[in-house]
Amino acid sequence: MLHGHFNYYAVPDNSAALFAFRRQVLRHWRRSLSRRSAYVTWERIDGIAARWLPPARILHPWLEARFAAITRGRSPAS
Repeated sequence: MLHGHFNYYAVPDNSAALFAFRRQVLRHWRRSLSRRSAYVTWERIDGIAARWLPPARILHPWLEARFAAITRGRSPAS
């Protein structure tokens, strides 16, 4: 779920929202685990997340880089 969210929303200038969303997922995950077993610390959750969850990072380039079409010869796009 987190991987798909990052694939869709990981555009430039959206890193704060990505980090906030990942932190909320961790908060809910920690709360759920604490209900099932003993109290889970943030250090333990951060270790589990580092192993199992993707990092929040920008995956898509800026628009200028995405739409910069390079053509050769007599292309109808030029």
